[in-house]
Amino acid sequence: MRTLSFAVWTLLASSALAADLPNIILCMSDDQGWGDTGYNGHPHLKTPHLDQMAKDGVTFNRFYSAAAMCSPTRASCYTGRNPYRFGVTFAMKGMLEPTEIPITTVLKNHGYATGHFGKWHLGTLSKKLGDQKRWGTFAKQPERYYCPPWERDVDVCFVTESKVPTWNPLLDPGPITAKEGSQPPRSNRAYGNEYFTGPGQTATENTSGDDSRVLMDRAIPFIRDAVGNEQPFFAAVWFHTPHSPVVGGPKYRQMYREHPEPMQHYYACLTAMDEQVGRLRAELARLGVSDNTVLFFCSDNGPARQGSPRHVGSAKDLKGYKLSMNEGGIRVPGLLVWPDKVNSAQVIDAPCFTSDYFPTILDAAGIKLPTDRIYDGTSLLPFVTGAQDVRRKPLGFLHRDGKEAVWMEQRYKLISTEKGDKLYDIANDASETTDLAHQNPDIVKRMKSEMSRWKTNVMAELGRVP
Repeated sequence: MRTLSFAVWTLLASSALAADLPNIILCMSDDQGWGDTGYNGHPHLKTPHLDQMAKDGVTFNRFYSAAAMCSPTRASCYTGRNPYRFGVTFAMKGMLEPTEIPITTVLKNHGYATGHFGKWHLGTLSKKLGDQKRWGTFAKQPERYYCPPWERDVDVCFVTESKVPTWNPLLDPGPITAKEGSQPPRSNRAYGNEYFTGPGQTATENTSGDDSRVLMDRAIPFIRDAVGNEQPFFAAVWFHTPHSPVVGGPKYRQMYREHPEPMQHYYACLTAMDEQVGRLRAELARLGVSDNTVLFFCSDNGPARQGSPRHVGSAKDLKGYKLSMNEGGIRVPGLLVWPDKVNSAQVIDAPCFTSDYFPTILDAAGIKLPTDRIYDGTSLLPFVTGAQDVRRKPLGFLHRDGKEAVWMEQRYKLISTEKGDKLYDIANDASETTDLAHQNPDIVKRMKSEMSRWKTNVMAELGRVP
């Protein structure tokens, strides 16, 4: 266990009794678009269990990933801070630096069992270059960016460094082209990424078939053990679906047989993942802990539009895709179920994002935020309980080494790039059809001034990263 500062330890001493602490589960999909759910109106995709979550709990109508890509968003979940502050600025770039306080460290010091299942993407899992399909800083300096979850206070791990196929995750599915046949090529060749369970320890048993099921087969025993030990638990279940390589299983593809092959695969892996969300909820109910479990679901960014013809994800009526600062790149499905606090469906229209997870979890557990650093997120509990419906703390986003920035309030969204500024009344123009910058220079000036101060602070921290 890593050492925290005396100030942080002092704050951690004020924990609630373990018996009163809620369980926490963070479920996250990978490259799932805003429109890729039944409850958001997809005309073909079947996601009955996500739809049921929307009926049972909170739907965040404006939920955002903290970045337009994977690693930075995941870093925000673990820290509550903009990922640029500690160098996670792109996929496979940076890591959870030892100076950061991960949510797992805080919760473990309050008696929680901690587990992470699925994609990690926050540092290397092995110091050897050849163990993963690495690129970026991971490939250049695997030892410098060695940051496995077991060294960040995660008790139980079943993780990959990055992507794997969504069906038979350890096997290379072969080339995926627009001209392929109705069945994916069979291959016994290893894909190149492995499931790690500890230092130098990998798992190969029970890794055939749907990858989301493979993950849940590890997450559920972890939850059962924690419940059996009367211990509160934190579990991150970070699905690889529907990131490439997109491969749908035969059973699930059959459900979409009337659609072209790329859609069959894409829809199939999402429905298979949705099935595992339902399985998780059923297990929580069977164990008698569903009422006191806070279950979150979101995606790490918008739908991909590069690389594979099976990337047919939908941002619905939003502009942009993954890697874009427009809504389609960062607005994602967002759900919360917590029967003890939410006993009927509700919709929250205030903007919220993944940096809010950290302060929300601590608020739910009665734990104070450490005061020795800046948090970009805020607790969502006032929105969930109905005490607040307007976001007072703006959302800040950085992209492309800080050359693009977004400052978002309840109503307005400012996009600032080297080419100029654009202002949208995002509460009433989610599709970003009308740029209001020239009509509202005073609003642009105010928002840009606030954003500049925030950005200067963030980039100053980035400059101190080793």
